[in-house]
Amino acid sequence: MSRETATACRIPSPCYVLDESLLRRNLSVIKDVADRSGAEIIVALKANATWSVFPVMREYVNGATASSLAEARLVWEEFGTPTHTYAPVYTDSEIEEILRYSSHITFNSVAQFERFGPMAILRGISCGLRINPGWSPVETCLYNPCSPGSRLGIPHEQLADLPDGVEGLHFHNLCESGAEELVKTLESVERLFGHLLPKVKWINFGGGHLMTREGYDRELLIATVRAFRERYPGLRVILEPGSAFTWQTGWLEATVEDIVHSGGVSTLMVNVSFACHMPDCLEMPYTPAVRGAHDPAGDELRWRIGGNSCLAGDYMGDWAFDREPRVGDRIVFEDMIHYTMVKTTMFNGVAHPSIAILRQDGTLDVVRRFGYEDYRDRMS
Repeated sequence: MSRETATACRIPSPCYVLDESLLRRNLSVIKDVADRSGAEIIVALKANATWSVFPVMREYVNGATASSLAEARLVWEEFGTPTHTYAPVYTDSEIEEILRYSSHITFNSVAQFERFGPMAILRGISCGLRINPGWSPVETCLYNPCSPGSRLGIPHEQLADLPDGVEGLHFHNLCESGAEELVKTLESVERLFGHLLPKVKWINFGGGHLMTREGYDRELLIATVRAFRERYPGLRVILEPGSAFTWQTGWLEATVEDIVHSGGVSTLMVNVSFACHMPDCLEMPYTPAVRGAHDPAGDELRWRIGGNSCLAGDYMGDWAFDREPRVGDRIVFEDMIHYTMVKTTMFNGVAHPSIAILRQDGTLDVVRRFGYEDYRDRMS
């Protein structure tokens, strides 16, 4: 029995499975980019917050970034470091605790800095402002932080100079993008905010740098960062990718529980939900790769896959399978580790997938199972 077959026999259904060997492959790439470019690369929890693999990540990177109090506390307690924190808005009820866990904090507006910045400075926390570079390659408006009227980041016309106490600048306008898009971004940043760069100690290039994707031009990324650092000597450069860390490191495994035929359409009913467990598929939208399936051609038999929530649109398709699916078959949705678990819901109270880590030695470590109490305790 092969390692893959033996593992499949042990995987509960439904279940997210993260492969440690694939994670380490990505981490090695990221560490190499950091070492050769001179940039500091930290992990963004908004893409994946599976803290059971934080000990592995700490072997390769030294820090993490958070977008909320909960993420900041998770970094502090489980990653073991203070966090680089950015949130679109901070509140009186949370700011004290957020500062407790942070080494850097970025504010989305000058007004937020004026309100909370003095508290951070008194605690020795480095403060930054998020700027809007005015350009983004992202075509889907839902994911484009530079769309007209965006609430994210300060436009250049509102930031002629920096308030006293601001030590850094932060921008984020990429989403699973290439190095070429970073080059264009920096051109815009330097054109609009170049007068501020000599006045700060650090600049955060945000996330969206998908440097672990096949075909990504890592040499261009390294050269671009090094050239920027040469233009602004002493300026600390930070990158905080999310997807790059867990890109193609695992899958979501489900089971065909029924097959429905209606109006000439055949649908495989599975024990997971696109709406609840793979929301980016419907939001972006994009069609995930399914192991053992391909795009239909000609008169090939076509199959939809339907989720187990009551939402009418909780389905995707079409796929053609290498062999005709049957009730009881496993369905494996590839590359479901980044922006999946962190965005799931318990709508309808449908069973939530377990979380497992496939260790390097072939051991399957089921680190979390969800049950009725998890659903109940989210309610009132």
